[in-house]
Amino acid sequence: MVEQRVFKVFVEVFDIPTDEDKSKLHYNEHPKWDSLAHMALVAGLETEFDCMLDMDEILDMSSFEIAVKTMENHVD
Repeated sequence: MVEQRVFKVFVEVFDIPTDEDKSKLHYNEHPKWDSLAHMALVAGLETEFDCMLDMDEILDMSSFEIAVKTMENHVD
């Protein structure tokens, strides 16, 4: 499932617990999601899904929910 794969990357990149409230994962609102961590997240998602995100996708990815929707477009 895409959501589980995306959350796995969030857990690894942000070093958060596996029971973290996904609804609180928002760029620049979550203490571990800053601009540097955002690029690590993008790299992790690209590796996990074996894809390349375009600049609009990277810039628009401002929450866990948006990340899931974006990565759903990269699943065969």
